[in-house]
Amino acid sequence: MEYNYLVRVKTSVTLPADLLESIDEVDPNRSAFIERAAKAYLARLERARRDQRDLAIINANAERLNQEAEDVLGYQSLP
Repeated sequence: MEYNYLVRVKTSVTLPADLLESIDEVDPNRSAFIERAAKAYLARLERARRDQRDLAIINANAERLNQEAEDVLGYQSLP
């Protein structure tokens, strides 16, 4: 796994000049900046997919979960 992480592949990407200027202001190492940005974006996409799966599970069980919550609240009510 560590070996694959260290392997780099050279590629060519065409970007607008103003975007490159903005990147250079943040980090003169464009490759490192773009690598971090790509990893952050992919992590955000994965989080969104995971959140969608979680939401589907919650929605599929909503009626049962709401009933359990109502039962718990009923036990907590003062006489």
